[in-house]
Amino acid sequence: MKIVHLCLSCFYVDGFGYQENELVRQHVIDGHDVVVVASTENFGADRRLTYVKPSVYMGKDGAKVIRLPYRKFLPQKIMRKLRPHPGVFRLLEEIGPDVILFHGLCGWELFAAAKYKRSYPRVKLYVDSHEDQNNSCRNFVSKYFLHRLYYASIIKLCRRHFEKVLCVSIETMDFVETSYGIPRADLEFYPLGGRVFDEAEYAARRERGRLNVGMADGQVMLMQSGKMGPRKKILESLRAFIKTEGDHLRFVVAGAFDEKIREEAEALIATDTRISFLGWKGADELGDLLCATDVYVQPGTQSATMQMSLCARCPVVLDDVPSHAPFVNGNGWLLREPDDLPSAFRAIARDPDVLASMSAQSLKIASRLLDYRALAARILK
Repeated sequence: MKIVHLCLSCFYVDGFGYQENELVRQHVIDGHDVVVVASTENFGADRRLTYVKPSVYMGKDGAKVIRLPYRKFLPQKIMRKLRPHPGVFRLLEEIGPDVILFHGLCGWELFAAAKYKRSYPRVKLYVDSHEDQNNSCRNFVSKYFLHRLYYASIIKLCRRHFEKVLCVSIETMDFVETSYGIPRADLEFYPLGGRVFDEAEYAARRERGRLNVGMADGQVMLMQSGKMGPRKKILESLRAFIKTEGDHLRFVVAGAFDEKIREEAEALIATDTRISFLGWKGADELGDLLCATDVYVQPGTQSATMQMSLCARCPVVLDDVPSHAPFVNGNGWLLREPDDLPSAFRAIARDPDVLASMSAQSLKIASRLLDYRALAARILK
């Protein structure tokens, strides 16, 4: 089957562990003919957003990648928000896909995808959405010009051609329904997922991950990861952990600090020998670390790594927001009040034996909701 992933309303970064990568990777593993059509939006060596040259190449996820420039009739700063690209419909005709997954609901090239569906009704066109109140409509121009006027108008004209709008969270479903007027019946919960390892691979990765970070038998490893700014609440995690007694506890931080908090975060880490900062880790190393982890900590804004941690059987400590509700049921702690984070850490320190049953429950939740093998197969039905 020919599958096109249109990543023109989001970045596509080769070899990372984002949803776009994992779905492309799984479709390749499953033997499909896969092409990624992406913008030039990418990450640089410093893990910051950058823009690369248009190109065609074989990507690290196993699929051909075609990077298209933005149109040039307005300044590029504006074009990167409006997201028009040359020749998308013509390119789709050349490829001839059976299935199209348009990543990111907001962008001009929905017109090209809808036109292709209209021309070839047998084709399945799915659109996914990551937008919610936490990451969109953050200022007046974004809310009223980009989302309520520009994006919403495009969506209204194109949506009858969509099979479904696949929403990564409950809050995304609320946002899409409210901001773009798409009926709830046309939306489907399609969460960010992860790889669910079998027993042998999980055991091997756990052993390797714990060995790499020097974790001894009987030690309880907590971890927080990602691109960490103030809203990720890594500072709150570090302060709470430092106040938690227990030589059997270790706290591992993997990722990168925003400059706004870097100095303070590094100073806190330096005060407690139980805390280790590992820097940025690639998808494979991160998978080992998650398998090695006994509790995954995410007290702030949402991150795809949380779902990956459930697939790696981690109990979780999460902010109590609607989008986390499907993922916590006897396998961790939801944080409602400021004291809930240190309270969760104290509970882990007092009774680490409870983590085994929580880990089993995380595996059940992940197997039911988050396995990328099932998520990748969903859009082929």
